[in-house]
This record gives sequence, C-alpha cells and structure tokens, in this order.
Amino acid sequence: MYRVTISYGQPHNPAAFDEYYQYKHLPLATQIPGLRRLAGGRCESPNGEEPAAYYLTQLSFADRAKALAALASPQGRAAAADIVNFATGGAAIAYSDEELVIES
Repeated sequence: MYRVTISYGQPHNPAAFDEYYQYKHLPLATQIPGLRRLAGGRCESPNGEEPAAYYLTQLSFADRAKALAALASPQGRAAAADIVNFATGGAAIAYSDEELVIES
C-alpha cells in the first residue's frame, strides 16, 4: 500500500474549511482513479493546546506507480488545484510506502 498524506494547517475559519472540504473538495478527491481508501480526521492535542495541523487526510493506493499516475490524472490535478480554495492555513503533502504494519 502506498500513502499520500495531506496535513492541513489551522484555517482562518474552521467552519468554512469544514464545509468546503466536505461538500466541494471530497467529491473531487473521491473521483481520483485508483484510490483504494480515503481516511481523514481533525487533529487534537493531548493537553488541549491547538495542534500544529488542523486536519489530516490519507489517500491510499496499491503502489507508488499507481499513486503517481492517479495524482497526474485530470481528477488528481483538479483535486490538488482545489486545495488553495479552502486551505487558508496551508497544506503539506507527504508520500510514503507502507513498510510496516502491526495489528493486534
């Protein structure tokens, strides 16, 4: 499994981020070809302080080649281009192979 993780910084307006992400961005992202799984959630800190990231999204693909092809597709490019429309706190993207999985 190959993962693309998007870390969204704290937005200027969290409610606007949430609404845009759910109703406009997710419909774009779920159209990316070869996407096996999309998981996301708001970040929190154990001590109640504001976390560095507001939201994390993980896109999972069968392998690196499929991930890169998917992101280069028209749907992948459209989803990537849409990030500037709602991520007022910025976004960082990390690419990683799932090298280790421990389940209990």
